[in-house]
Amino acid sequence: MQSRPSRPMQHVDRKDIYTNLEARIQYLHTFLDFSSNDIEALISGAKYIKALIPAIVNIVYKKLLQYDITARAFTTRSTSFEGPMDDQPGEDSPQILHRKMFLRSYLAKLCSDPSKMEFWEYLDKVGMMHVGRGREHPLHVEYVHIGACLSFIQDILNEAILSHPRLHMSRKIALTKALNKVIWIQNDLFAKWYVRDGDEYADEIMETVVEREGYLHGKRILGESSESDSDQDKPAGVCPFSGMGADAKSGERAGEA
Repeated sequence: MQSRPSRPMQHVDRKDIYTNLEARIQYLHTFLDFSSNDIEALISGAKYIKALIPAIVNIVYKKLLQYDITARAFTTRSTSFEGPMDDQPGEDSPQILHRKMFLRSYLAKLCSDPSKMEFWEYLDKVGMMHVGRGREHPLHVEYVHIGACLSFIQDILNEAILSHPRLHMSRKIALTKALNKVIWIQNDLFAKWYVRDGDEYADEIMETVVEREGYLHGKRILGESSESDSDQDKPAGVCPFSGMGADAKSGERAGEA
């Protein structure tokens, strides 16, 4: 029996994946089989994720404030926050409420259109800003905390989607797979700024431009949609993610649906 011909090996230019963001994204898309099916799943499932955003934000910041080493990041003034700051921040501290606003906007951004390069450019900028670049007042968060936080968010999303009472299993699987791919690409775009692989091409990487938080190429990226569209600042009524509500009540995970 004649064997099936193997697919031709694809060439990936090593220099390109360190100096050309679009080439890096294309490589990751092909490797992870990120396709139009994933894009459709993300866009059609956006309303389910947006309903969960207020709960995710509260859960994440409760977790980050449980450890002194991660809470330290919130005693550093950001480029846009001009209000008072608490030396030992709590969930209702001014700087935490400010950071919650940006996390809500960031999670809403994950529900936007990943077919546009701007989507991935902003995810790359998020990675850059956490190594002290692109900010007027540098902030450096060590990678171990970044990876742990991304995994924590991924776990929350997976549980919420897979336990949704109204989504068909095929849609749950499609949305979970698509979100996991996006989160792992985001993880790579964090690691890209931390690891030293490709340092020999550092002189050929585009110079960092300092911009206000939430902006890309001078254009406002976060918070550009209407409040009613994302429903970020309003209670979501009855949360469809009942399992998470039970966790919050037990004190294991806090957050309002």
